[in-house]
Formats: sequence, structure tokens, C-alpha cells
Amino acid sequence: MNEARIRELKNIANDVRIGIIDATHAAKSGHPGGSLSIADILTYLYFEKLNIDPQNPKMENRDRFVLSKGHTAPALYSTLAHRGFFPVEDLITLRKIDSYLQGHPDMNKIPGVDMSAGSLGLGISSACGMALAGKIDNKDYRVYTIIGDGESEEGQVWEAAMFASHYKLDNLCVILDLNGLQIDGPITEVMNPTPHDKKFEAFGFHVITIDGHDFNEIEAAFAEAETVKGQPTVIIAKTIKGKNVSFMENSVNWHGAAPNDEQHAQAIAELKTRFI
Repeated sequence: MNEARIRELKNIANDVRIGIIDATHAAKSGHPGGSLSIADILTYLYFEKLNIDPQNPKMENRDRFVLSKGHTAPALYSTLAHRGFFPVEDLITLRKIDSYLQGHPDMNKIPGVDMSAGSLGLGISSACGMALAGKIDNKDYRVYTIIGDGESEEGQVWEAAMFASHYKLDNLCVILDLNGLQIDGPITEVMNPTPHDKKFEAFGFHVITIDGHDFNEIEAAFAEAETVKGQPTVIIAKTIKGKNVSFMENSVNWHGAAPNDEQHAQAIAELKTRFI
């Protein structure tokens, strides 16, 4: 990827992060930490990779995306808004009682959302179903899903992995957001799910490990995934929870807490300095 395009994507990701901070601040609730950690991957998917059309969100042969770690909806909402699916101004209605932007994505109300999300583990399972349907219907769309590293402690995730391998879903790409923290602390202390690479390999996946904030590595990983035949792919993306907001980075306290007025101002000021 050329440097000019990388700069563009970094600036878009920065806008996405500002949207995350604005939304959670306005809502006085939400999950900024894990939303910030996936902003770069979502930016690459929606602005570079996915076959989608904001003017036709239900386009039949569109690529599908499922946010399995549904509590990080602010990241998906901000990405969709900046991609043109709905107004950026609506982000500050997050979690309001009369808003369509609720705490978890709702496919029936939000343009661009392919699957509602809620209980952890359901998203990757839904993505498997979409991928199998594509195979049965001889469609050439691809299915992408982001799961959390804490979410990978759910047994349903591994049932889905077994399903994906059994049905040779090479049109499925799972992205594991490996930021190392979940609501109760470090994943290795709460219920250690590592080593993810060996486990997914044992379940029959093609495994790629990357820096989830490096656009060159992100691009190479998704390109490699498209070449894999006869098995699903997992991209293990090593990320930083709270990425690019100094007081949120690598802090479990920001898993599910919203910034107050002072913190909001500091976060926005920091993010604005990152435009290039």
C-alpha cells in the first residue's frame, strides 16, 4: 500500500476514534477501550476491502460483516457513519431511549448492520451460517467477523470454529482482537484462552498473526486470507485497548466506562493532533 493511502486510512481511523469518544461521552456509558482497539481494522475493511454500497445496504452479493464482540458497537457505528451509511451527527444519540443506535447493533434498524449482536459467541456462529449459505447458493461474497479475546473463552466460539472447519468455509475470515484485556482484567488471569494460534490451527484454521494497527500488515493479511482454499482463516490481530488515547491505553478501567467532560476534552485534543 502506498504511503498516501496509508495516511488517508490513518486519518479516517482517527475520525472513527473521535466518533467513538464523542458517542460514549454523550451516552455516559458504553465500551470505548475495545472500540478503539478495532478502529484500524474496521477502517481498512469498510474503506478498502469490503464489497459494499452505502446507498444499497442490502445489496445481494455484498460482503458480510458481523461484529461478534457486540459491546464495541461504538466502533462499528462510527465506521458506518463515516462510510456514509447514516449521518455522523447521529453518533451522539448512542444508547438514547429513542435512538436507533443502541448498545448493541440491531440489523433491523441500522443501515449497514448485517447481524444483530448481543451475547458473546453468537456473532461468529451467525457468520458461519452466512458463509455456509454463500457456499450453498454459489455466491462469491466473503464473510468477516471480529471476535474479542475475552469472548474466545466462550465455548460457543469453538463450536463455531469446529463448524467452520468441518464445512471448509474458506469464504469466512475471523479476526481476533487480541488486546489482552477483558472486563475483569487480563485475559490470562481471568480464564486464559491462549495460545490462540495453536488452538485455531488445531481446529483446522489457516492462522495469520499481525499488528492490528499496521495498515500494511492488515492489508497483507486480508489478501492472504483470500488465497486460502478449503479451510477458514483467522487473523490474530495484536492490538492495544484504548489505542491512541493516552489515559485509556492498556487500561482495563476503560473496558466499559465513558469519559466525563474533562476526559472527553483531553481525548479529543489528543486525537486531533494525530491527523497527518
